[in-house]
Amino acid sequence: MDSIDWNQLRAFLATAQAGSLSGAARQLGLTQPTLSRQVAAIEQRLGVTLFERVGKGLTLTTTGHDLLEHARAMGAAADALGLAASGRSQALGGVVSVSASDAVATFLLPPLVRRLREQEPGIAIEVIASNALSDLLRREADIAIRHVKPEQPELIARLVREASASFYASEEWVSRHGHPRTAAEAATLPFIGADRSGQYLGYLQAHGLPVTEASFSSYAEHSVAHWALVQQGMGIGAMMDEIARSTASVVRVLDDVPPVRFPIWLVSHRELRTARRIRVVFEALAEGLA
Repeated sequence: MDSIDWNQLRAFLATAQAGSLSGAARQLGLTQPTLSRQVAAIEQRLGVTLFERVGKGLTLTTTGHDLLEHARAMGAAADALGLAASGRSQALGGVVSVSASDAVATFLLPPLVRRLREQEPGIAIEVIASNALSDLLRREADIAIRHVKPEQPELIARLVREASASFYASEEWVSRHGHPRTAAEAATLPFIGADRSGQYLGYLQAHGLPVTEASFSSYAEHSVAHWALVQQGMGIGAMMDEIARSTASVVRVLDDVPPVRFPIWLVSHRELRTARRIRVVFEALAEGLA
């Protein structure tokens, strides 16, 4: 078999990451027909099928999954060679992607991104707002801010600090309903739900709140939308305390219910040790989030 063409390998990697030909084409600055031909060419060269179409997107076949890590290693080696040859291995230019929950991405990251841009104008930060645990091993992000410690040995994790979340309502809501301070007082009051699966309901009940599905006035799965409903006086909702403290016209309620405490982990791939721009962003975020 002939050696693999690097352009075809890049097409395979970009398509695997983007999940569609159109997304991969935008990423590489190519037309979709050109990218499609390159993907077809590497499949023909290897004699295997790497992707199958699912709806409007593409998903890796079993063979594609098996070959992906080998292709990533080849791609990383080629990138490293190019960087070394051009003397840019220690350059601070480029994009660093950071994944975080929608609330952290919306309320905590922007001032840190602005500060970092002032310090390192060559680095552009891509903020990925996602409540899913971004898969750093698949390079969906360079750095992730998580609330659980990752188990994968390929990842580097640093515990930044412990955060807390409590229950809040708008000042206007409190003026209408009073200021409930105990769990028992919340039995007949409206809450904002986070999902309709019963998981959030179980979470509230586990914290001693005597609520039922009938307690929910509205639902919002994403924290930012949840918080907006709180501000609109739709009911009681939960939020990180530091975000709530910087929000006007909301007050903490259920004061006698202990706040929920959870860790903030900063996570990156082991590439952090050699990619200076990622290391600089990692350290800046660790300092800023602390």
